[in-house]
Amino acid sequence: MLKKWQPLLLSTIVLLSLCASTVSSSRPALTQSPSVSDDDVVALLAFKSKADLHNALPFSSNTTTLQLCRSTGVQCAKSKIVRLIIQSQNLGGILAPNTLTRLDQLRVLSLQNNSLTGPIPDLSGLTNLKTLFLDRNSFVGSLPPSLSSLHRLRTLDLSFNNLTGPLPAFLITGLDRLYYLRLDWNRFTGPVPALNQSSLRTFNVSGNNLTGVIPVTPTLLRFGPTAFSWNPGLCGELVNKECHPAAPFFGPTQAHEAPPPTRALGQSTAQEVQGVELTQPSRKRHRRIAVIIGFSSGVFVLICSLLFFVMALKKQRKPQTHRKTDIASPAGSDAHAAVVVQLEEELEQKVKRVQGIQVVKSGSLMFCAGESQLYSLDQLMRASAELLGKGTIGTTYKAVLDNRLIVSVKRLDAGKLGGTSREVFERHMEAVGGLRHPNLVPLRAYFQAKDERLLVYDYQPNGSLFSLIHGTKSTRAKPLHWTSCLKIAEDVAQGLSYIHQAWRLVHGNLKSSNVLLGPDFEACLTDYCLSVLATTTPTSEEEPDSAAYKAPEIRINSLNNHDDYQQKHQPTSKSDVYAFGILLVELITGKPPSHHLVLAPADMVEWVMSMREDDQHDQDGEGNSRMGMLVEVAIACGSTSPEQRPTMWQVLKMLQEIKESASMEDDNELMDPQIVTGVP
Repeated sequence: MLKKWQPLLLSTIVLLSLCASTVSSSRPALTQSPSVSDDDVVALLAFKSKADLHNALPFSSNTTTLQLCRSTGVQCAKSKIVRLIIQSQNLGGILAPNTLTRLDQLRVLSLQNNSLTGPIPDLSGLTNLKTLFLDRNSFVGSLPPSLSSLHRLRTLDLSFNNLTGPLPAFLITGLDRLYYLRLDWNRFTGPVPALNQSSLRTFNVSGNNLTGVIPVTPTLLRFGPTAFSWNPGLCGELVNKECHPAAPFFGPTQAHEAPPPTRALGQSTAQEVQGVELTQPSRKRHRRIAVIIGFSSGVFVLICSLLFFVMALKKQRKPQTHRKTDIASPAGSDAHAAVVVQLEEELEQKVKRVQGIQVVKSGSLMFCAGESQLYSLDQLMRASAELLGKGTIGTTYKAVLDNRLIVSVKRLDAGKLGGTSREVFERHMEAVGGLRHPNLVPLRAYFQAKDERLLVYDYQPNGSLFSLIHGTKSTRAKPLHWTSCLKIAEDVAQGLSYIHQAWRLVHGNLKSSNVLLGPDFEACLTDYCLSVLATTTPTSEEEPDSAAYKAPEIRINSLNNHDDYQQKHQPTSKSDVYAFGILLVELITGKPPSHHLVLAPADMVEWVMSMREDDQHDQDGEGNSRMGMLVEVAIACGSTSPEQRPTMWQVLKMLQEIKESASMEDDNELMDPQIVTGVP
């Protein structure tokens, strides 16, 4: 009986074993099925393979997504890693490229107190990163330029490493939301950047090899000398250490020289020159004064000698008039008189040249109130000039003077200012020359003759906002992050509000080419308050982009006469507000004003957002929300009715409220204990 059923039993056993093997082979496929966070798992395992030489981290290739998100120091949201805290784990390898940088939703990364070596890799993939702790490791090399692309970064700690090189400019321009910055105890060199982030509350660069004068900015003034200690080459007010005597531009050349005289309130010193210094002048001013004094003394002695010579000659000729000798012949006398006349003419020309220098020094070039007279009109005329651009009211040049100072000179169009008298021009320039604000390019001096009028400003080496938005022949423009748009808009609003409220003046010619970038990349207005002096070109004859900045109430056509314009179409503070709204749309969209669409408010917001679809930084909800707020400000400014437009002071308050709301959200995140500990 058993033999009868034996073949059947064997076939059943074989079938069951095949089914079991099929099921067992299918189970791994189920556990390894792809999920939305597979890329994060791969990235973390790739980091472990290069950094965890001692196998200290608890996860491995068999770790599931669920297990990984439950690991200590790892926090996930929607199956993506948002916080990664790996501290004091004795990691001894490198932070390899294309590993953790693939965690595109990561907000917090802390690898502090390990032994990681090598350079810091490209971090541009961490577009949502807000907190980065890499301190107390052994990283080498310079700060990676990719840090500048982390526009949401608020906390950066790279202290106690072996990083080298200068502190880059993007610490000022690219990371404008920093709250916490520590770079102490590395081997950085060069100057301290002029940080101007109003949000910065923690800062330390001690224990490096930094050199030079510490810039005095409102931000750096918050921090005491300990933030800069153990940098023997640093000097200045913030560390209570006097800089080298030869450092000030046009300053004293020797320590034992007498101190400068006490200056009156508001008077500028030579050290406050805002031009760009190429090299130190090395006693040129003192030598020049000595040469003039010596030359004047020589001329005086020569005049006296010549007078004595003429008097002696006359005395000798009187008793010899009755003699008729060959020596006193008319021919000999004429020859001698010709020599004397020639000497007198040469002497007269030299005296005139000396007097000309004195006249130039004493007032042909009019310096604004409180400005030191550091150059003459003659020096300005002899300076090497480079054309910077031609505007609606004149042409601007970059001038390099013989004392190595660089200034910007605007040559006004005589045809546009033909109806402005000398007295009116001088009174207006005295008023404009008194404007001083961090967001205005200061007017230092002016000159006027019969058909020539010149304005001298500080030279701004970082170009214009127009070039930043639209690019140049050598650089290609990139969309500006919404935080950069907000910062620039606030700077421009600060300058305009100051002109309107403090001085009751108007800009009259606001556009992106008239907004320059200062030494710390702050936005500074130029060509302000000049339009009231000029006869304005009809709108139909202007460039389309320039005409688009004009408010409807001041636009004129070729049929209007000049008198009608002067009475009814002068620029006002509300027309400045309209131009600011156009500038804000240009800043956000990157499109020139002539390409802006005239739409209803809701459609305008949608159109602006469509212009920024390719900007990856605005894909999060926060970026879209803030950008929408900026568009609403622009819409309010661009109202066709002047009465419905806000004042510039109100616009400034709107922008500051947007900035404060964004800062409060980030501060709430920073105060969350999960940021550092990773413990929910």
